[in-house]
Amino acid sequence: MTEAECVECGGDVALSDDLETGEIIDCGTCGAELEVIDVNPPVLDRAPELEEDWGE
Repeated sequence: MTEAECVECGGDVALSDDLETGEIIDCGTCGAELEVIDVNPPVLDRAPELEEDWGE
C-alpha cells in the first residue's frame, strides 16, 4: 500500500496497490473527494463536482 498527499488538507491518503487513473477516493482526514490523476507516482487532485440535471 502506498500513500499520497491530500491536496485539500495535506494529510496522508492511503492508496491501494491496484489504483487506477480516474478512480475517486476519499481523504480519511478531511473527507475531500479526490481523483487519481496518475498512478506512477501517485498524483491526486480535487474530484470534479457532479452537476444535477434535474431530469432535463
